[in-house]
Amino acid sequence: MARPRKEIDQKQFENLCGLQCTLEEICGWFDVTDKTLDSWCKRTYHASFSEVFRQKRGAGKISLRRSQWRLAEKNATMAIFLGKQFLGQRDSVDVAVTDAKGIALDELEKMVMQNDADTSGGTADT
Repeated sequence: MARPRKEIDQKQFENLCGLQCTLEEICGWFDVTDKTLDSWCKRTYHASFSEVFRQKRGAGKISLRRSQWRLAEKNATMAIFLGKQFLGQRDSVDVAVTDAKGIALDELEKMVMQNDADTSGGTADT
């Protein structure tokens, strides 16, 4: 005689998928093996765990996105993050390149050009 089947609450399962829980975490929650969970998915949804998980985790992503947008209305850091992710915004960074003595490259170029002009006795090409 076969042992009784483990009961897996379908709503809890779908909520765990929505929270992006891993297979291992979901199995731990219900105290079942991955094989048992996959068999249950096939009986309940007529699809493997990975197929069901792919479908059900979408609701969790939507919920997370909704929360992030709500938070962005009150939190500048979240608004900046979402702007960078979805609007292509980014921080502008001014870069000044200098040599070890602190001379800017354009000043260094002028010095080299002047040195060339002095040593060649003529004018430097620019």
